[in-house]
Parts: sequence; C-alpha cells; structure tokens
Amino acid sequence: MDKTHIKYTLSWATLALMIFILIFVMTIFNIIGPYGMTTIVLIGINLIAAVGLNLVIGMSGQFSLGHAGFMAIGAYATALIATAIPTVFGFVISLLIGATLSGIVALIVGIPTLRLRGDYLAIATLGVAEIIRILIMNLKITRGPAGIFAIPSFVNWQVVFGLSVLTIIVVVNLVRSTTGRAIIAVRDNEIAAESLGINTTKYKVIAFVIGAMLAALAGGLRASFIQSVSPQDYSFMQSITILIIVVLGGIGSISGTVITAVALGILDVVLQSFGSLRMVIYALILIIVMLFRPQGLLGTFEFSLKTMLFSSGGDNDKDHSKNA
Repeated sequence: MDKTHIKYTLSWATLALMIFILIFVMTIFNIIGPYGMTTIVLIGINLIAAVGLNLVIGMSGQFSLGHAGFMAIGAYATALIATAIPTVFGFVISLLIGATLSGIVALIVGIPTLRLRGDYLAIATLGVAEIIRILIMNLKITRGPAGIFAIPSFVNWQVVFGLSVLTIIVVVNLVRSTTGRAIIAVRDNEIAAESLGINTTKYKVIAFVIGAMLAALAGGLRASFIQSVSPQDYSFMQSITILIIVVLGGIGSISGTVITAVALGILDVVLQSFGSLRMVIYALILIIVMLFRPQGLLGTFEFSLKTMLFSSGGDNDKDHSKNA
C-alpha cells in the first residue's frame, strides 16, 4: 500500500470520525433531541438498505423490487432470536442469522430469476418479496398479521452510524476489487463480458446475495430500534422507499445514495406537519428530478478525497475517483 493510498484511507476515516464527533457534541448540548436521534437512526438504516440495493441495480444492472422481503427476513430473525436471547450476544447472532438466511434465499431465488432482464426481473423479485411477506403472515412462529412486540432494543445511533460506515467501506472496496470490476462489466455489456469468459450469472448472483444480506441487516436494526415488527412494515411501499433513495441519488453512485438518504430523512422531518400530504410532495420531487435530471442528482459520479486532496497522482487518481 503506497503512502498516497494510506493518506486517502485515513482522510475518509477522519471525515467519518469528525461527523461522529459532531453528532455526539450536538447530543450533549441538546441541539439534537430524541426525535432528531430517531431520525438519524432511521436515515442510517435506510442508507444501509439503499447501498445494498444500489449494488444490485447500479453496479450489476439488475432491476430488483424485492428488497422489502429481504428486510423482513432480517427483521423477523432479530425479533424472534433477540426476544428469546435478550442479550447483546443474542442480538448480534440474530443479525448474522438474518443476513445468512436472507443470503440463502437470495441465492436460491437469484440463480433462476437473474437470467431474466428488465421488467420481467422486476416482476419476479416483487413476487418473491410478496411470497416472503405472505409466508410471514401465515406462520404461527411469526404471530401472523399481529406481528411481534416488546423486542429488546440494542440499537442506538452510534451502532447504526458505525454499521453504515462499515457498509459503505465494504461495498466501495467490493466495487473496486476484481469481483466488482466483473460485476460492472456485466452491467455495461453482458454479451461482451460473456465473450471474455466472465460467468455473468455468477457475478449477478453475487451482487444480488450481498444486496439481500445488507437489506436483512437494515431490517434487523430497524426491528430492534422500533421494538416491534409486522408484515405491513415490509410491503411493496418499503421497496419503493429504498428504490427512491437510489434513483434520486443516482443509480451507480454510492455518494449519491448517502446524500439522498440524508436529504430525504431531513425532508421527512420538515414535512411532518403536512401529514399524508408529504407523500404527494415526495412524488412531485421525484417527478421534477426525473424530468430535469433523469440520471439522478449525481448520476454515476463519486466524490473522491484522493482526487481533491492528492491530485498529484494525475490520471491514475481520476480513474479511482469513479469508484472511490
């Protein structure tokens, strides 16, 4: 690892630490109250789910509407296991089991469905999410439509912040790895990728499984934080909520996903007084962005501290900035 890369990594770590300290100080002086803390946690949870979905849609080019189903798997795994083992250890195990189950389901579903493309794939993944939700509604262990309440809470803003940063680091490094390059090659031109000997189905499934596991992680965190879970929480609209974050930020841009998740979280607070009318405002914002910026706010652009702070690296830095 060269000195420039070390400086680059430390710069991002320093930025994340500064944001953490800023939030911490604001909580000490009551600048951010309990409602603000709730907003920060929900922003972080949505961010984790959206980064996972962006890996599927933006990096591998597969249009999925099944994210809510995978979030439900993670949420119910946490609800059942953390309730049975009400300790930090039980909570961590529940997150791991939820992510693993979600990954297995995504693998089983992904191998046949990811051979589909476009609208057909979207309908297939939507169907999978609905099957998961209906199964949850009809299983005794999940208590059916009534849901599960009094789930032990082990989630605070520090936990969500740390896991959000970790998620971004993992996905960004995956995209910059050999596997990530292959996933992007499949997205850009599947026929050309096949001609180069790339197993296109394999790499699409890898992206789909990782995206599903991140969705399960987000679902588990949400269940522990809210302390309740029900099938209605993971309907089609939950998938759309996460999809909006990805589309508005820019499909393929992790930076755009982060900015949009934060912006929409703040906007939700500002529009609370409008009640259900705020959904109409969201729709209008989405329409305006799609009309004037169809590629999203950032398109595929990524912010890169290496380019901004260490531009002496020349063209090599510019190449890295696309996936930093």
